Amino acid sequence: MKLNVSTTAAPVQADHQPSTFTPEFIRLPKPGTLCRWTGLSRSKMNELILPSPLNSFKPPVRSLSLRNRGQIKAVRLIVLDSLLGYLRGLLEQQSTVGSDQSPSCG
Repeated sequence: MKLNVSTTAAPVQADHQPSTFTPEFIRLPKPGTLCRWTGLSRSKMNELILPSPLNSFKPPVRSLSLRNRGQIKAVRLIVLDSLLGYLRGLLEQQSTVGSDQSPSCG
């Protein structure tokens, strides 16, 4: 019995394999792109990690800034567990509020 085997010159892409590695820290997404872990924009993530009037100067998500002495710019790292925990808390709040309201028949 002869098997037909076709060959291809296309490279094998490993990008489609699900990743089992979850980082402890993530960087802000580049401008114009979304976070690959949450789908949030850079500006929305900045609202959650930087003190501002929008969050009463108490950011709900933990982050840290890495900067060497004398450097002007720093790398901002977000604690992924803190970000995901904050989002899960919002989900629980919204599902609780939604279940407390009885459907109205109009």
